[in-house]
Amino acid sequence: MAEFNAHVALGETLVTVGKLRFTQAGPRQFSTFSYEQAWIDNPRRFTIQPDFTFEGGPFHTSGQPGNMRDALAGVFADAGPDSWGRRLLDRAYGAGLSEFQYLTLSDDTCRQGALRFVDDKGKVITGGAEAVPRLIDLEAITALARAYEQGKELSAKQLGELAGAGGTGGARPKANVTENGVLWLAKFTSFHDQQPIERVEVATLNMAKACGIRTPEVRLELGDTPFPAALIQRFDRRGSARIPYISARTALGKTGTELGSYTEIVDFMRAVAANPQEDFRELYLRLIFTILVSNKDDHLKNHGFLYVGNGHWRLSPVFDVNPAPDRNPHLETAIMEGGAHDRSIRLALEACEFFELTEPDARRMIRETAERIAGGWRDALSKTGVTGSLARDYEPAFVNDQSDIALGL
Repeated sequence: MAEFNAHVALGETLVTVGKLRFTQAGPRQFSTFSYEQAWIDNPRRFTIQPDFTFEGGPFHTSGQPGNMRDALAGVFADAGPDSWGRRLLDRAYGAGLSEFQYLTLSDDTCRQGALRFVDDKGKVITGGAEAVPRLIDLEAITALARAYEQGKELSAKQLGELAGAGGTGGARPKANVTENGVLWLAKFTSFHDQQPIERVEVATLNMAKACGIRTPEVRLELGDTPFPAALIQRFDRRGSARIPYISARTALGKTGTELGSYTEIVDFMRAVAANPQEDFRELYLRLIFTILVSNKDDHLKNHGFLYVGNGHWRLSPVFDVNPAPDRNPHLETAIMEGGAHDRSIRLALEACEFFELTEPDARRMIRETAERIAGGWRDALSKTGVTGSLARDYEPAFVNDQSDIALGL
């Protein structure tokens, strides 16, 4: 049996909020988190995840066969590496890492959110990664990621560079890079891609912004090469300050393979948002946009919240929006709790009251969003280099029966 311990701290000032104890006993992995009394007494305290109340605890979580990631509570899993980052750590340190090792061997500089992990000597626990690369090194890091995907041998230093830059969110190749002190996530074209996924993601985020959706700063880099990268500014940083973050999966207390719904997210926001009506409207607009661009990636890990103080959380800017013209027309997150996962404008319209919108207002939002997409998708794709047959391949994502219904409202 192996046991690991870490003090859980926040931000640049490393304010201690609690203690995490992790145990690995054969195939079993489980953990316990407890708040420190000093944090409970702190006037600026907040619960690091909604169901970790100050009245409760200690809080126990346990991994299940086939889903060991639940050995860490959601807020810690949100801070840990994604599938791409985990593969890099396996390559750098060997297979068989525990969930605690995945979390603490990933680079502290790049972890999602504001949580940090400190040993008994007050030193931040982090892997032996190289420094986060600069934007000017992007082409070299892209080439490293491509070599890794092709199964080529990489030196320990090269693996360290990749593992240190490794990002969060999804299985695609990516890296964190810095530019003038600002942290960006660079998402690479995969060696295995059959479609211009990163070009289309940048174009789609630009469309989302044009539709009034809050988006991070985004641009295409290496656009004149066969392997362009989508560069997305990290929204959980403000200069050197780290902003607490949780995914909607954590917010809703989901575990394992549990799915969720947009109306459950609304219920969460009703309890914690500083301006609930504003976030309801924003989420509804994102739901409409997701349907109208055939977004395949609207699962609960791809909705998130940033802490804004006084116990309040706000929807993060939108991210990971990926049109899929050849995908079955269903949503990863259902519109209504217990309802169908159909990608349906009519279902979204029927649900508008749950978002505290009137039907005329919802109809107008749907119609205006559909008009902006219909009038802008070709130009948006063209600006990122997706033209001709490549653009025609994506046309069914933007022009289909749901867009027809939306334009007719």
